[in-house]
Amino acid sequence: MMIKIGCCGYPVSKRRYHETFNLVEINRTFYEYPRESTVKRWRASSPEDFEFTVKANQEITHKFRFRGKESIEAFNRMKGICRLLRADIILIQTPGSFTPAHMDDALSFLESIDREDLTIVWETRGERWRDPEVKARLAEALERLDVIHVTDPLIESPVRIGEIAYFRLHGLGERMYYYQYTDDELRRLYEKVKPLDGRVENIYILFNNLSMFDDARRLKRFIEEGSFPRLAETHRLEYIRKILGRMKFPSEKSAILRKVGWRIIETEDGRQIRLEEALRRLPAKRYRDIEDLINEMKRTGI
Repeated sequence: MMIKIGCCGYPVSKRRYHETFNLVEINRTFYEYPRESTVKRWRASSPEDFEFTVKANQEITHKFRFRGKESIEAFNRMKGICRLLRADIILIQTPGSFTPAHMDDALSFLESIDREDLTIVWETRGERWRDPEVKARLAEALERLDVIHVTDPLIESPVRIGEIAYFRLHGLGERMYYYQYTDDELRRLYEKVKPLDGRVENIYILFNNLSMFDDARRLKRFIEEGSFPRLAETHRLEYIRKILGRMKFPSEKSAILRKVGWRIIETEDGRQIRLEEALRRLPAKRYRDIEDLINEMKRTGI
């Protein structure tokens, strides 16, 4: 079994990304159909053994909702992109508004397309898909159609895997994407997928949160070396300065909490806490600049 780790899109320069990961999920294709020359450039500018997976265009899932010849034509355009990238996996992500009541539309689409050699993975969204009866029906259908179910393993297990398992992580906070994983959560993630050893050939773990590059890098380091890198080599207040560097000041405490409260910092005794835990102890006021905020944190003993 091989665990393949990457991000949904490029959160850093491609050069830096290629130095760290050997896998990326292309998300741009969800919003538009890139030119053939652009797709060829993506392939040519990447290492020979670099792997792409591709997110299907939203026309299939959001506009046509798997109906009509238009959805088939859109899928065929996606196949062309996959061929150029030498991608074996195409992701279909349905919106929260696509409930189990519409499952038959998706199943009819999946039965009618010529997928050729592509592996199709499907990410369902919404609480209704977690109903036991729905899960049982979905599992039967995906097994029959040879489609992989995509979930976040820290939230729910997929109803069907195959030769591969494919996971996407958007964060565990109240706001999707605004999240940074702690070491304990990444360790728990590994413990969730490790039992698949021997059952699948490859496990794909794709991060899709605002700190995805660092979170994916930390998980990769843990799997390879058995330990996590420190979040920052600098003093925690210097690290907080770095986090606040993109904030616009003056700024209210509530705005700071909303913007960066989801970030993780390390205490002097090595614990990891959310920055919001430290910020909530500060007076609710308008802070002039970063130093004003840092000085207040010093006065409160943070």
